[in-house]
Amino acid sequence: MQPDTKISHLLANYSRHNVEFTRGEGYFLFDAEGKRYLDFLAGIAVSSFGHNHKSISEAVNNQLNNIWHTSNLFSISLQEEVASKLAKSSGLDKVFFCNSGTEANEAAIKFARKWGKSRTEIISMQGGFHGRSLGSLSATAEPKYREGFQPLLPGFSFASYDSIDELKSMVTPDTCAIMLEPIQGESGIIVPSSGYLQAVRELCDEKNILLIIDEVQSGIGRTGKFFAYQWEEIRPDIITVAKGIANGLPLGAVICTEQVANNMVPGTHGSTFGGNPVALAAANQVLSLIDLPLLCHIQTTGQYLIDQIKALNSPFITDVRGKGLMIGITLIKGLEVKNIVAELLEKGIVTCSSGNNTLRLLPPFIIDNLAVNEFLAVFGELLLSMKKQYLLPIDGIY
Repeated sequence: MQPDTKISHLLANYSRHNVEFTRGEGYFLFDAEGKRYLDFLAGIAVSSFGHNHKSISEAVNNQLNNIWHTSNLFSISLQEEVASKLAKSSGLDKVFFCNSGTEANEAAIKFARKWGKSRTEIISMQGGFHGRSLGSLSATAEPKYREGFQPLLPGFSFASYDSIDELKSMVTPDTCAIMLEPIQGESGIIVPSSGYLQAVRELCDEKNILLIIDEVQSGIGRTGKFFAYQWEEIRPDIITVAKGIANGLPLGAVICTEQVANNMVPGTHGSTFGGNPVALAAANQVLSLIDLPLLCHIQTTGQYLIDQIKALNSPFITDVRGKGLMIGITLIKGLEVKNIVAELLEKGIVTCSSGNNTLRLLPPFIIDNLAVNEFLAVFGELLLSMKKQYLLPIDGIY
């Protein structure tokens, strides 16, 4: 029996495109009518190795044929294996598994306050995004996410991103942690100045406070380093990850130092589904696939993409920025990015928007120059056609 398509019983909390993808292969998606799309979104930085990846699929299917869930009351060897890889990649010591980035950031807030004891204040950043649950939302400054949900958790304040002087002025004796993204994703792929993260690390050391780095969108290879903070070679106290860690299956993690972990004893935190064997089977394979040649590929392919977008010399583009395959294209004021996303989708390119009128590109790591050139051809043609569409100036552009 076919569902009634006239009435939806889904909560109307998403603005959805009228497209349903029913199959994926590599960096392509196919809709219910069989139309092919080039995926430059990867499920919002989730499907880093594309769709129907052979070794990831095999790992998941093998696990499905053995056991799906036992609970965290029992030993799970895959947790030990994945935790070991995350600890090695980060240089930190202990790992907690959950199901999402929001849950990871919720846990990080708890970990920080448990460590801080009488100190409870956390400073996060204007423009940052850490999730939509009440705790993670309290760490998110943007009013559009907070509206209608007050009162939120007390004890959070917000500094201007990339301003170390302002951040220094906001630290108080009650501050236990500073929480930030090494590259702000939802605000439009905002990359801080060189040396900013190092200065934040030095401030945390000086004041004996924790540095929480939210790598939910930027981590697990996305920028061409395993973690984006590694571009400045610092060592956080807590790292949160999710999105790309299991190529589409729900998994999040908090990675922390021994000093932070020592405060979290049985009963202080937990998750029923966190670290289940199926998601971990995917994550274990994902982590095995991330090596130096792949990270170099992400860096060089991302730079090629950025350079070629700039070479379009479009009057509709005011800025192109990012690292690796985490790229933002800011459009001229008056040109709605949501319309560009819709037109690209119509032409078979999947993207999304973020921040202040920014087109966001988060393609899977397996893309090659053939895929990049296809995107550039379609995007370039769209930009050229727009010159003929506008009879009135948009900030001086005809």
